Amino acid sequence: MPVLDSFNRRIEPPARPETRELAVLRLSDRFGSYPSFGLTPTRLAAIFREADQGDVQRQAELFEEMEEKDAHLSGELLKRKNAVGGLDYDILPYDAPPESPGPRRRGISDRVSNFCREVLRGLGDFDEARFDLLDAIGQGFAACEIVWEIEAGRAVPARLVRIPPRRLTFVDSLVPRLLSGDDRKPLDIPAFKVVYHRHQARSGHDARAGLLRVCAWMYLFKNYAVKDWAAFAEVFGMPLRLGRYEPGAGADDKEALSEAIKSLGADAAGIISKNTEIQFIESQKQGSADVYRGLTDFCNREMSKAVIGATLTAEVGEHGSYAASKTHESVRLDLVRSDAWALSRTLRRQLLRPLVGFNFGWNTPVPWFRFFLEQPEDLKTLSEVYRNLAALGQPISAEHVSERFGVPLPRPGQTGLAGKPSRSAESQAYPDKGDDLT
Repeated sequence: MPVLDSFNRRIEPPARPETRELAVLRLSDRFGSYPSFGLTPTRLAAIFREADQGDVQRQAELFEEMEEKDAHLSGELLKRKNAVGGLDYDILPYDAPPESPGPRRRGISDRVSNFCREVLRGLGDFDEARFDLLDAIGQGFAACEIVWEIEAGRAVPARLVRIPPRRLTFVDSLVPRLLSGDDRKPLDIPAFKVVYHRHQARSGHDARAGLLRVCAWMYLFKNYAVKDWAAFAEVFGMPLRLGRYEPGAGADDKEALSEAIKSLGADAAGIISKNTEIQFIESQKQGSADVYRGLTDFCNREMSKAVIGATLTAEVGEHGSYAASKTHESVRLDLVRSDAWALSRTLRRQLLRPLVGFNFGWNTPVPWFRFFLEQPEDLKTLSEVYRNLAALGQPISAEHVSERFGVPLPRPGQTGLAGKPSRSAESQAYPDKGDDLT
C-alpha cells in the first residue's frame, strides 16, 4: 500500500519523525511590508502576478491587512471560521465510518482510535491550530508545523505551530517550500512535518484559491469610496470661506489672511485687517453622501456573497423577508458542512495518518476524524408527524417516542400528565398481567 505525504507525493515513510522545529518564530515575522498603503489597481494586479509566479509574500501580507482594516470583511470571515472552529469533534474507529447510522462495531481499530483521541485531547493548542488552519478560507492555504517528540517510545505531537503564509513560497515548485533564515532560502518540507490545509473554493493553484483574492477588488474600490466619503464629511455643511485682499497687499498680508481663514474653520475666531474681507458662501451640496454610501454598501454586499454566499444574514432587518433570510441561512450552513468536511479530511490524512503510522505501522487503517454537525430538530413539527401517524393507525412504541424526544418514560407509581399513576412498560404492553410479571 503506497504512502502519500501531506502534498500527495508517494514516499518511503521514515522510521521516525523529524523532531527539529523548522519554522522558528522570528522577530521579523511580526512585521510586514504593508502593501495596502497607496494601493491602486495597477499595484494590486502586480501583487497577483507575483503570487501567480509562486511568490506569495506580498499577497499574503495584503490579505492580512484586509482582515485588519475592513470590519465588514473581518466579520464575514469570522463567521465562516467560528462556525467550524467551535464544533466539537470525535475520533471514530476505522470500521465505524462517520456515515454509518448503526452502533460502532468493536474491533482492533478501537485501540488505535482511542490512542489518537487521547493524544489530540491532550494537545493543548489543538483548538487554536484548527482555527489557524481555517485561515485557508481567506488565504487559499494555511499550514501548521507538527513539533514531534518521542515520549515513552511513542512519537506524538507536542505542539502545532502556525506558519505564516508569507513564510511559504511556490517559486520553482508545485508544492510549498519553507522560507527559512534571514536569507529566506527555500527549504523542502520533510514528510509529515506540517499540516497543510488547502481551501477548495475554486480549481487552480493554491495561491489563487482564497476568497480574499475574490474580495480584493471590492476592498480596493471600497477604500476609494471611504476615503472620499471621509474627506466629504469633513467639509459637508460647512460654508466656503473666501478671503479677499486689496490689490496692493503684500505677501505678509496674504499669509495673515490665509491663517485667519483657517483659524475661523477650527476655532470660529480670528483677526484680520480692515483692508481685507472674508466672505462665507453656504454649501449647496445635497445627496453626495448617498453616492459614497451606495458604493460602500455595494462592495460590502459583494464581499458577503463571496464569503458566506448571501447578504441577508449580514444585513438583518434591512432588506428582504424572513423566508428569504432563512433560505440564505441554509446556504451558509452548506458552507459550514463543506468547510468542516475539508478540514476533517486534512486532519485525518496529515495528522492522524503519521500519528498512526509512526506508532502502529503504516499498514494500519487510519481512524476517522468527525465534526458534529447535526442540526437540532424541530420538535413541534416532529410531534405533528407522530400525531398524524398515530391517527392513521401506525403502531408507534412509547419507548421510541421517548428516545426521539428525549423525554424519559415515567417510572411505576409516578403521576403522568393525565393525572393517573403510571405503570411499567411491561404492564402497558400486557395490561392483563398487571405490574407483577413474576
